[in-house]
Amino acid sequence: MSHRQQLKAVIVGAGHRAMLYASYARQHPEALQIVGVADPNALRRKQAMETFGFAANRCFESSEALAAAPKFADFVINGTMDMQHVPTSLPLLAAGYDILLEKPFATSEAEMWELVAAARKQNRKIAICHVLRYAPFYHAVRQEVLNGTIGKILNIQATEHVSYHHVSVAFVRGKWNRKDVCRSSMLMSKSCHDLDIITWMKSGVAPTHVGSFGSNFQFCPENAPAGAGTRCLVDCPIEATCAYSARKLYLNHPKRWAFYVWDSLEHMANPTLEDMTASLKGDNPHGRCAWKCDNNVVDHQSLAIAFADGCTATMNMIGGCSKAGRSIHLIGTQGEIQGNFEDSRFVIRHIETRSGHPEYTEKVVDLNLTGDMTGAQGGHGGGDLRLVEDFLDVLRGNKPSISSTSIEDSINGHLLGFCADLARETKTVVNVLERWR
Repeated sequence: MSHRQQLKAVIVGAGHRAMLYASYARQHPEALQIVGVADPNALRRKQAMETFGFAANRCFESSEALAAAPKFADFVINGTMDMQHVPTSLPLLAAGYDILLEKPFATSEAEMWELVAAARKQNRKIAICHVLRYAPFYHAVRQEVLNGTIGKILNIQATEHVSYHHVSVAFVRGKWNRKDVCRSSMLMSKSCHDLDIITWMKSGVAPTHVGSFGSNFQFCPENAPAGAGTRCLVDCPIEATCAYSARKLYLNHPKRWAFYVWDSLEHMANPTLEDMTASLKGDNPHGRCAWKCDNNVVDHQSLAIAFADGCTATMNMIGGCSKAGRSIHLIGTQGEIQGNFEDSRFVIRHIETRSGHPEYTEKVVDLNLTGDMTGAQGGHGGGDLRLVEDFLDVLRGNKPSISSTSIEDSINGHLLGFCADLARETKTVVNVLERWR
């Protein structure tokens, strides 16, 4: 296969994420062509068909229907909901498709090993959409580790601060607010990126044990402000002073989470504020009081991790923060790297022992100096479409980048997350290594 041969893909689950990855075909039609869609929603099938210009006979209502048809593409972009990732992928692997699969790629250990076994048996390529690996920030940090800049890593400290509006839209009022429904914990649906980054930085060294604590500290009925109603725009006398008012979060910022909040209005080309207001007053789940929803996932969680070589790591996910942000601090035997993802900037420090000098040297690596890191290559700090580009290279037989996210290389991060949730639920330290297959 040539270095730049055009590849063909089918969208499975034509939601926000899959359509974003598929947009690479519009920017680089010489490299990728979208030739079909599978989605139970007729409107989304029609939108994908019109966006990418394929025929109606390339529209399918399910992954099973797509798999039953003669294979007509090189791979599938699977952007279905978490609990659908494995059930929709299995028939497509059997039909001969490689898969670009949204994270988390499974919702349980059993599901994870089922998909891994199928990929091994069918000898198919699956790349997991851990897009942060492709962001220039994390890519550069990983390159420094590979270069030996800080020696052997002895400790990793990672944090994810989830904003108040993100927690509200996804984990309190939204699609990921109940583990028994979406089947993913908040840790796995939100921070499996960060667990992947931790295990990627230690690639080749397995995590052995994990302990974890967390709870739904904030968003439960007993914490509701005095006098709060059940729906912000219907029966709440304190809505005007509430930070989690649906009016403030969604009507004042109608585009911020449009693909979540206004999915019931997607049949309208340009819904008005009046349409949105009516939706929030009706049965839109995002119109509910944030303290009186049916959510049962945590809003914060902390992990302590041990690796086979003696390295330790911590991960802290905190929801409801004023400012969203990710940070990482790697401490090695010969130096350290510390930085903030949103700033696209990190520092490298080394011990300084010369007389008359400060106790350490510090080198600043500012990736913003090379220009906008998000524009041409999509979101997640520029990682989204770089992920697609890398997967195309892998399928063409070219050398993958250091960020390449094969399913085999994604097992440790997922297994660590499943074990952390088990540790939290059972209040025990879980042996991760003994669960490998």
